[in-house]
This record gives sequence, C-alpha cells and structure tokens, in this order.
Amino acid sequence: MKELLDKLLQRHKYLEPTAEEELRRQVNVLYGAFTGLIGSEKMVLRASKYSALSFVHSEDPRHRLVGLQRLIYEDASYDRIPKDEEVVDVLNELEMVLAEMLARQAVEERLEKKITQRMEEKQQEYVQEIKIQLIKEELHDVETPQTRRKLEDLEKLDAVQLNESIMERVRPKTLGAVVGQERAVEAMQSKLASVYPQHLLLYGPPGVGKTTAARIVLNEAKQLPFTPFGANAPFVETDGTTLRWDARDMTNPLIGSVHDPIYQGARRDLADTGIPEPKPGLVTEAHGGILFIDEIGEMDPMLLNKLLKVLEDKKVKFESAYYDEDDPNVPKYIRKLFAEGAPADFVLIGATTRNPSEINPAIRSRCAEIFFEPLVPDDIQQIVKNAALELEVSLAEGVSELISEFTIEGRKAVNILADTYGLAVYQAGTRRHLEITRNHVYRVAQISRLVPYMTNKASNMPAIGKVFGLGVSGYLGSAIEIEAVAFPARTPGKGYYRFNDTAGSMAKDSMFNAAAVVRSVTGKELSDYDVNVNFVGGGNIDGPSAGCAITTALISAVMQIPVRQDMALTGEISVQGQVKPVGGVFEKAYGARQAGMQGIIIPKENEQDIPAHHLQLRIHSVKMIQDVLDIMLVK
Repeated sequence: MKELLDKLLQRHKYLEPTAEEELRRQVNVLYGAFTGLIGSEKMVLRASKYSALSFVHSEDPRHRLVGLQRLIYEDASYDRIPKDEEVVDVLNELEMVLAEMLARQAVEERLEKKITQRMEEKQQEYVQEIKIQLIKEELHDVETPQTRRKLEDLEKLDAVQLNESIMERVRPKTLGAVVGQERAVEAMQSKLASVYPQHLLLYGPPGVGKTTAARIVLNEAKQLPFTPFGANAPFVETDGTTLRWDARDMTNPLIGSVHDPIYQGARRDLADTGIPEPKPGLVTEAHGGILFIDEIGEMDPMLLNKLLKVLEDKKVKFESAYYDEDDPNVPKYIRKLFAEGAPADFVLIGATTRNPSEINPAIRSRCAEIFFEPLVPDDIQQIVKNAALELEVSLAEGVSELISEFTIEGRKAVNILADTYGLAVYQAGTRRHLEITRNHVYRVAQISRLVPYMTNKASNMPAIGKVFGLGVSGYLGSAIEIEAVAFPARTPGKGYYRFNDTAGSMAKDSMFNAAAVVRSVTGKELSDYDVNVNFVGGGNIDGPSAGCAITTALISAVMQIPVRQDMALTGEISVQGQVKPVGGVFEKAYGARQAGMQGIIIPKENEQDIPAHHLQLRIHSVKMIQDVLDIMLVK
C-alpha cells in the first residue's frame, strides 16, 4: 500500500505544473490582457519606444516581467530582474494596475456611447431648427390666423385718418404769435437761447401759452450757433399730475427703473439667464434737450427729490441685487448702464399755476423764475382773430369782443371759436366763404352754458358809500364791489357794526382801524351810527388790503359824499391814516382792467411793482388816506 501511494505521489508530482511554468502562464495572461487593452499595433509601437522588445521575446518569464513593467508604466528605466521572493509582489502590482486600466476603459466606453448618443440627438434638434428657420425665411410666414386677423384690423385703422385737430391748426408757430406775453417770452429767450441755458420755472394762470412758448423758444435756440442745443434736441413733455412711481423703485417712468428677471418681467432672453434689465426714463429721453413738466407743483415730493438728484449728477444710476458684473452673459449695454449710468443732461422747464410759496424751495433755488401774465380782453380778441386766419374764416363785427367776455384763457377762447366754427359749417353746409356771426357765438354760449367771466363794473356815475377794492387769487386779480351804509344810531354812542358773515377775520379787523381813521378825517364817531358793510357777492375776503377801500366807503356813507366808480383801490390802512403796502398789485391791476376801470390807487411803497401806464391804466400811488379821498371823493 505504501509503495502504491508513493508511486501515485511521484506520478502526481510530474503532473502538477512547476513554479516556473505557473509564473510563465501568469505572465502570458498579463501580456494577453494588456494587448487586448491597447491593441497589438500599439503594443508593438510601445515596446519599440521603451526598448522592451528583447524583454518581451525572452524565454525567461522574469525578463518578460521587466518588459511588461516598461510597457505598462511607459518607462524604459525598468531593468532590474525581480528575484524569486519579489515575483509575487510584482505580479500583484501589475495585476492591480491592469485591473484599474480595464475598469477605466469600461467606464470610458460607456461614457463615449452616451456622449455619442447625446450629440446625435442634439445634432438632430439643431438640424431641425435650422430647417424650420430656413422654411420660415423662405416662406416669410410666421403668422397665425389670429395674428393675421389682428394685423388686418390694424391696417384698416391706419387707413382711417381724420384731419388735424383745430388746436394743432391754430397753435402759434412763432414767438410773435404768442399774444400778451412779450415780457415772459423775452425772459425765456434770454435764459434758454444762451451759451449756458438755465432751468426754468414758469408761473401763471392756465391757457396763456407757457408750453407753446417753451417749445418755440427751443426751436429758435437750435438755429443759433452759440447754444448747446443740437438740431435734433428733443422736447419731452409730461404732466406732473400723471407721474407716479413705486417706493420700491420697481417702476419710475420719469427717472427710470430696473426690471428684475424674476418678478418684474425683464426681456425673455434676459430673464432666462437671470439678468436684470435697466429701463431709462423720460430724463434720459430728454438728454441734450428740454424736459417740460406741466403742473410741476403737483408732483410727489419724493419723486421731485429724485429729479433734483438727476439735475445735479446729469446721470441716472441703476442698482439691482440680481446684477453680477462678472457674469459673462451680461450684454454690453446693460453692463454700461450699471457701470456708468444713463445720460440725463437736459434743461428742465416746469410750469405751474401755483404760487411760488407752494413750490419746493430746492427746485426753486435751481431754476430761474418767469411769470406769465393773465390775458386781458384785447389779448383774447387778438388770439381769436389769429385763429380765424388759420381757419380761413371771416369774423363778423363784434365776434372777437363777444368771445373775450366769456374767458380770460387763450385756450378756452380758441375752443369757443372752434365750437362756433363747427356750428357755422354745419348750418352753411360748406366751409367755403364762411362767416362767423355773433348769433353763432350766442348759440354756442347757450349750448355750453357759458356765462360772462367778468361784467363791466365800472361806471362814470359817482355813488355814495360804494367803492371797488382789489383782490387777488392765485395769478388772477378781481375788482370787489364794497358798499357801506351808515344810519344815525337810535341811541348816540350805541351804534353797531355789521359785516358779511363770510368775510375773513383780517378784513373785519380792518373795520376797527377804519373807525379810527373816520373819526380823524370827519370828526365823527362811528359808534354814533349803525353801520353795515357788504362785500357784494360774498365769499371769504381775507387779508388787510381791503382796509383802504372800507375806510373810503365808510367816509362816503357817513359824510354822504359820492365817490368815483371808475377807480379801484387797494392798500392796508393804519389807525393813523397811512396807506400801507400790500401784495399782488401786479395781478390786481388785471382785475381792474377786466372790470373796465380807468385807473387804480396803490400804496406809494408798491409804486415799483408795476410800470407806469400798465395796461393803459392811470396809476396813482398814495401815502395817506387824505390822498385817496382827494382822488375818489366827488365834491
């Protein structure tokens, strides 16, 4: 048995591979794996490059291991033949490197397949887009039935055109056609048509030509070589009552705002990439020209302060939390707006019907102030005649005078003429050889419920206890009819004073000063009389400027001496009989002119407020009440 077992073991010893054969087999497997990894051609090239051919073809597996090291590590410096105890470590290391290389190759192959597939898909999409674009360009048809229908509707609307409006037709084209504002126009020319044009504030009642004059002055300034206005200088017009803004600065049509991509609807291509879009406002649109803000006194104070900042900087700065200056997708114009701001170098012209005291002091300090004057009947009549020439229509005698009775606004006068013109054309059935008559004007006045703006209050007949004082509201003066009666009191020293209940406190206070002056002038005590003072028409007549008129009416009533009815007067009265200065004398003169007065009496200290013979009025300046009585009393 033992002999048989020994024979079998001896026989198995010859059947099992030796260590040398096992090493050779493992080396061959590694060579086969590496050749399959890089390919036989690359195998030969790499063996030649790293001087491994002699090692690769050697019969000794240890030499072949050195050649495999040179091939795998791509390093010809490997030349040390591993010893028997080192062979296993070298084999394990080469196996690990080859395993990693095989795993990487598998991943790269999968990625390559996916990349190739995705590129093919994108290529197909791109080709499809190109085809669609080419078809659109070829057919020139990107419209849907709905958009075609809307386009047709728009084209039909474009084909319908009315004649220009009558206001456009009769609007003054030259400064000479701006009636009644010679001083204001001259001031505008000197301040705008200059080497250094100034910001302006225009004060005055509505409808007297502030906007028209500003537009014409700019057009004339463009023709002068020394002004900074170019031939294309814009005239941007807006209204302070319509300018609105959001405190968050999301919308601001005057200054400009930033439309953020998420909440405010920036352009689609910008919103998709998260880029905010600055939107310049009217101040940038007016760059190099004029920004005209009508009714600037109605603007929001905060918005006005923002406008003042723009006037100082001459630029509009934009900010946004969404803006990233390092974003390469930001267009150059947006980058420039955020970095440098939008240009806003313009001349501001603000127009208002408010008093200067009601306008923001900061804006007043930056602007020259020009006052437009109320229009007198002669001005209205000239405006009506000029408009009739533009309309190529004749006016019957007295038509322009009749229209001037209903308004003191040039715009309103043109509107009345336009209504009358339309009525005349309708009745005549033609516009040729048309004449507008007084009957046409009366008919329009009835339909429009027009009433005379101011009746002729002046008279050549003196009256007792009746005088005309002068008041002012805004930029319009008016003649106020004041009447007084004085009856002997039933009990001497116990007379009473009665005033309009609606009269202001300061007007009533004037009564006490007047009582002292009456006693000083006449020697009579007002307490011996029952006195009634009435402001005809009522109203809250406040201020001390009625003192002189009240005193004159009282003296006339007490002394029963008539006073002139073609003179109007203004001035504060002191207890010593002095006539003190008052405000609004220039505007009050217009009120006297409207009422048909021949002259006015003003305090001596107001003499410089209006020129001599202003509005063809006789202007008397006085210091004392006796000077007033010398003019007013008819003895």
